[in-house]
Amino acid sequence: MEANSVSESQLDRASESSRKQRDGTEFIGGYGKKTGDSDLLFIEGQLPEEGDRIASDASPQRQLDLCLQNLETELKRQGKEMSDVLQLTMYLAEMDAYERVNDTYEQYFDETYPARTTVGVCDLLGDATVTVDAVVAIE
Repeated sequence: MEANSVSESQLDRASESSRKQRDGTEFIGGYGKKTGDSDLLFIEGQLPEEGDRIASDASPQRQLDLCLQNLETELKRQGKEMSDVLQLTMYLAEMDAYERVNDTYEQYFDETYPARTTVGVCDLLGDATVTVDAVVAIE
C-alpha cells in the first residue's frame, strides 16, 4: 500500500458511547480507542483525504480545507454540525503556514469558535501537512 493511499471504504473515526473498544483504522498507524460513557463525541485523525489518497501535495490551506470538509461529513453522519464542536486540535507540520491555515479555519465556524490547540509536529501520516481531531457535544 502506498503511503498516500486510503482504504476505499469510508473510515469511521468517531468514538462510540459504549465501553467496548473499537478496532483501529485501516489506514497506516493505529488511532486511539474510546472507552467509557460520555456526553462527548471524539472524532480523530481527519486527514486531508481526497478520494482514495492523502492530498499531501496540496497547499496547507487546501489540506486544512479537506480536513474540515471530512470533519463536517463525519459530523453529519453523527447528526451533528460544526457548531457542536467544543474543541479542535490541529496538528501542523509547517508552523510557518499557521497564519494561512488560520484564514481557512475561520471560514468553517461562525461567530463562536471552538477552543483550539495548534500543535507543531515533525511528520504526519501520509506526508500530510495538517490533520485535525475534534471533541463534540452530544447533548
